[in-house]
Amino acid sequence: MPENLKYGTISSKEAMELEDKYGAHNYAPLPVVLAKGEGVFVWDPEGNRYYDFLSAYSAVNQGHCHPKIVNALMEQAKELTLTSRAFFNNKLGDFEKYITEFFGYDMVLMMNTGAEGVETAMKLARKWAYKVKGVEANSAIIIFAEGNFHGRTIGIVSASTDPDCRDGFGPFLPGIEKVPYNDPAALKAFLEKNGKNVAAFIVEPIQGEAGVNVPDDGYLKACYDICKEHNVLFVADEIQTGLARTGKMLACDYENVRPDMLILGKALSGGVLPVSAVLADREIMLTIEPGQHGSTYGGFPLACAVAKAALEVLKEENLAQRSFELGIKFREDLKAIEHPMLKLVRGKGLLTGIVVEPKDGIEAYDVCLMLKERGLLCKQTHRHIIRLAPPLTITQEQLAEVANIIKEVFQTL
Repeated sequence: MPENLKYGTISSKEAMELEDKYGAHNYAPLPVVLAKGEGVFVWDPEGNRYYDFLSAYSAVNQGHCHPKIVNALMEQAKELTLTSRAFFNNKLGDFEKYITEFFGYDMVLMMNTGAEGVETAMKLARKWAYKVKGVEANSAIIIFAEGNFHGRTIGIVSASTDPDCRDGFGPFLPGIEKVPYNDPAALKAFLEKNGKNVAAFIVEPIQGEAGVNVPDDGYLKACYDICKEHNVLFVADEIQTGLARTGKMLACDYENVRPDMLILGKALSGGVLPVSAVLADREIMLTIEPGQHGSTYGGFPLACAVAKAALEVLKEENLAQRSFELGIKFREDLKAIEHPMLKLVRGKGLLTGIVVEPKDGIEAYDVCLMLKERGLLCKQTHRHIIRLAPPLTITQEQLAEVANIIKEVFQTL
């Protein structure tokens, strides 16, 4: 074992070499290896400490290794981890009651990953269209917003407009249509022409992968109202924007919109294990019957214990309000940085995007590398946007320190 290691048994160099040799090359990580996490910080094997300003794409809203969530994992792991859904277990029903009352829905369907959650919502929407709305068999349409990111399955990338997501993966799923994001008129025009066959409109309240793309105030409510006019389900993908990330428990709460279906994931477990959920009322949820959808791990006891603790932490520590207040001040500090490459700062709560104008061969990725060297980890999306999303447990003082690190980096460009 190398002498200079503080965490784990292999060095950063060896860890990266092993991944490169034995792992598929479907990611291009920043050149840093993480071996330990606590709160808002992560450490590499050699003991170098970094601020985590990605939070595993907002899965770690409650902070790394939150004691209450980890304890729930450990205690349940001693009792029972997995049963499959061939049998009842003593954790699922209790959690289903808790999460449905937490968000105000009749029922929930538990899955594992965010992509599974979106696929579940798509299947529910189609079933509802045929059984309740009366759409002719195999004619249902699901509408998505351009610039979206909902996952990586063939069904979901059929709805994508990102060439990296689509190229080489066709043919794509039929019955998928796209309208411009932040354009209620486009949705209205499509539904006026094709509404009788449309099952659902699925949308991110804020487009994360597109670069923290925040729509105009009133966009969600306008789309919701248009869907109601045409008997179309309004489905919110709050996998990244939900669970206190944007300063409300759900980003839809800013416009008092209650989606017909709500998709959650990521921070639903506080980053401890994969858990996702689709919430809806009985008219929608009961269109799917036994044998028509499921997952061996969906709703497994370990996940239910962890997810309940994760939701309790959000409420007990008032993380939505913290995110709201701290996000305002953080963006004010970032907007005060004057540099020709820093074109725009946008976001809500503690979900912030910095739009960088590439110059002299320097792009957003290069800025992220410079930030890493100063102890701040974040990741670019596309060539010109840096996404900043720290754990919601961060303090005002820590945010001020990070804003100063970002300022120093831009001053060196």
